[in-house]
Order: sequence, then structure tokens, then C-alpha cells
Amino acid sequence: MNLRSLALAAVLAVPGAALADHTYQVTGDVVSADASSIVVHSTKYKENWEIGRGDDKTEVKKGDKITIEYTMTAKKVEVKSAAKSSGGSSTKKAAAPAK
Repeated sequence: MNLRSLALAAVLAVPGAALADHTYQVTGDVVSADASSIVVHSTKYKENWEIGRGDDKTEVKKGDKITIEYTMTAKKVEVKSAAKSSGGSSTKKAAAPAK
């Protein structure tokens, strides 16, 4: 492989890595778990977090202390139009009262 091909391969690989999902973590005690989700009481935020289960089917039971690594991915995006402008950005000043 020549140097140009190697450089091109490196440049093409960077955007794919830049678009990878960001990962997050939550640590705490398992409140409940079933085949589709795990509810964990967050050690940091002192509240329950429900995380949907993906392909990982690790067996967990109530009371286990766990760390879950997860991503956030949009399923649907709905765009709402901004309010229509009045036709310009200039504003008129009210006339000063006569003395």
C-alpha cells in the first residue's frame, strides 16, 4: 500500500469515529430488572433511573450494585417552525409626548 492510499484511509476513518455514539454511565443499586429494562437507584443523583436493555442480557437481581454504560440515540425528531417574523427587524419608536 502506498503512502497516498494509507493517508486516504486514515482521513476516511476519522469521520466515522467522530460520529460514534457518546457513552454515559450510571452506577447504583438495582431496584428492579426484567428482560426489557433495568431500574437502578443512582448513587450520584439519589434517584431511580430506568435504562432500556439492548443486546446485553447480563443477569442482575434486586440489590446488586452495578454500573451501566449506555448511549442516547434519537428515535424521532420533530421540527416545529419558529414564529413568523413581522417582515423586518427594525422597530419603530413611539413619538415623544408633546410638552
